Amino acid sequence: MKIPMNPVEELTARVPLIEDKLNYSFSDKQLLVLSFIHRSFFNENRTLIAQNNERLEFLGDSVLGLVVSDHLYTHLPQEAEGQLSHLRSHIVEASNCAHFLNQLGISQYILLGKGERMNEGRGRETILADLFEALIGAIYLDGGLGAVKQFFFDHYSTKMGECLNRPLRNWKAELQDYSQKKHQRPPMYRILKETGPDHSKTFLVVVSINGMDQGEGRGSSKKEAEQAAAEDVLKKLGEREGG
Repeated sequence: MKIPMNPVEELTARVPLIEDKLNYSFSDKQLLVLSFIHRSFFNENRTLIAQNNERLEFLGDSVLGLVVSDHLYTHLPQEAEGQLSHLRSHIVEASNCAHFLNQLGISQYILLGKGERMNEGRGRETILADLFEALIGAIYLDGGLGAVKQFFFDHYSTKMGECLNRPLRNWKAELQDYSQKKHQRPPMYRILKETGPDHSKTFLVVVSINGMDQGEGRGSSKKEAEQAAAEDVLKKLGEREGG
C-alpha cells in the first residue's frame, strides 16, 4: 500500500513544475521549498520542517529594493531622489508584489496553517507579497544578484516600463498643496494601527485636514500608508466635485 505524502513532500514533488513557471532552475531545491512555508504552517507542523520563509522574505525585501533602485537610478538620470524613492516605494509595495506573485501562477502551492486556510481572503494580499519577497530571497541565495535581475525583468519588464513612462502622482504633495491653499494648514497624518512582525509590518494611517479626519490608507511602510491615505482623500474630493 502506497503511503501518502505529507504536504512538504507534495510541495517538493512539485518543484519542477514551479521552476518551469519561474523560468529558473534552483541548484538548492530546498531554498525554493522553504520560500513556500508560511509561518502558520510551520507553527502547526514543526516535525515536518525546520523553519519558515520569514528570513527569506526579510532578505528578499532588501534585494528587490536594490534591484528596483538600480534600475530607476540608471534609467531616470534626471529624477530627484525624492521621486526615485516614491517610485521605488510604489513598485515594491505589497499590492504590486502580490500582483507579481499572481502573475506567476504559483500561489496555490503556498503551505498555510489551518487558521490561515480558513480565513481565505483576509490578509491574502500580504501572504502573497511575502511569498514573492521570499522567492526573491531564495533566488538571490541560489544564484546571486544577476539571477534575481534576470528573473525579475524576464517577468516584469512591461510593468517597469509602464512605471518609467507614466508619471506617478505624488498624492501627499497634492494634498499638501490643497490643504495649504484652502485652510492655510498642512494635512496631519497619524498611525491608527500597526500589524504583523517587525520585519513585515502593515500600517494603517489616518489623515486629517483642518482638524477633521478625511481619509485612511494602508501600506508596508509609514510613507506608503500616508500616500494611500492622501490618495483616499483626493479621490473622495474628486468624486464630490464631480457630483
